[in-house]
Amino acid sequence: MTNGRWAHRAIHSEADAIAYLRSPQAIRERCHFLLDLAIQGDLQHFDCNLDRLEPTVEFVLELLQETYPQGEIPFHSRWRHFDVGGIPRLSVLDNVLARASDTDRAKAKLDLAVVSVLLDAGAGSEWTYTDPASGVSLSRSEGLAVASLVMFGNGFFSSNLNHPMQVDGAGLQQLTETSLAAWFQASAANSLVGLSGRLELLRRLGDVLVSSPSYFGSAPARPGNLLDYWISELFDEGEVGALPTLSAQTILLSVLEGLGPIWPGRVQLGGVNLGDVWPHSALTGDTPGATLVPFHKLSQWLTYSLIEPLEELGWRVTDLDQLTGLAEYRNGGLFVDMGVLQPKYAGVLERSHSPGAEVIVEWRALTLALLDRLADRLRTRLGMTASELPLAKVLEGGTWIAGRRIARQTRADGSPPISIHSDGTVF
Repeated sequence: MTNGRWAHRAIHSEADAIAYLRSPQAIRERCHFLLDLAIQGDLQHFDCNLDRLEPTVEFVLELLQETYPQGEIPFHSRWRHFDVGGIPRLSVLDNVLARASDTDRAKAKLDLAVVSVLLDAGAGSEWTYTDPASGVSLSRSEGLAVASLVMFGNGFFSSNLNHPMQVDGAGLQQLTETSLAAWFQASAANSLVGLSGRLELLRRLGDVLVSSPSYFGSAPARPGNLLDYWISELFDEGEVGALPTLSAQTILLSVLEGLGPIWPGRVQLGGVNLGDVWPHSALTGDTPGATLVPFHKLSQWLTYSLIEPLEELGWRVTDLDQLTGLAEYRNGGLFVDMGVLQPKYAGVLERSHSPGAEVIVEWRALTLALLDRLADRLRTRLGMTASELPLAKVLEGGTWIAGRRIARQTRADGSPPISIHSDGTVF
């Protein structure tokens, strides 16, 4: 079997392969190649029944129209989770930042988005978080979001008590598992999946911030200093006064290049950590990286979440439709629970799997390719273009919500149909 979809590409070196595997185009090409095999019945773990795709589109469309009857769908980003339950927590943040300059306010929000997204891997079904301000009990992604917002507001990620609302390298390097568990209210009786993995990710982030001043500045080194990096890359000296137009792909590449070293135990090419990139046996070839499938789930989720602070600053972000969907368990669970993806043997559903297991790589790849097909049908039904309804809105308006809804209808605890050993750094 050959990887014919991309055989024409000029990948002659590891550097070529790294650049390619960091692109949304690579994600799409390799995931759609695996979907073609699934449709033909040639994959090991899943078959694909496209007859079930239209009922899935109907289900998503119904939820989209129910949730956003006026058709104004926001981006799927971390910012949707902070005000869960209709409590305006972000207004408190905005009030505190009201006296800051526009640039400093944007940097603070970029800081918050980065650290909150990196803490957003699956929490498991046992953990809950009690919002100290409202007393509301939250779980999963919303609980993690509010917990991270509370930490941020209290200076947990900052090394400077005079500037609590920032995330800086020195602050992250001094974190401990005990302190992180306390802020997450995690304990033996309130178990949070992947706590040690989250801590390691934050510490690695601290190391990267300190060691990469070209991206993150210094004194202090912060994720929000990406703003300065983009300005320096976009403008010649003397032109900084103009408000920039920034491609979403540029944001993603900055995230992948700048934050790449934080990911633990991943595939490397030429000494470069590729991040959320995994091998699959159906991909073959002699060129570097030919057997690998990129997803970049948290990096794209982060890219989606960085857009709103930039737009608040007056920047214009383009090419959002070039990014892909997110290969995570709510979107993937939707296609399994709706019968579009059909496991080939009982162990797929009965056993728990590691993130790097081929069955999980296959599931994630098929999910991304099917999100493209579902989005195309959804746009046709709504009479919208890809730029009007990019995947960032398809995810928020329908598939993520639909995945959660069908999971609750199918299983009492709302868990995904496939169990994953989470280390706190992938899902």
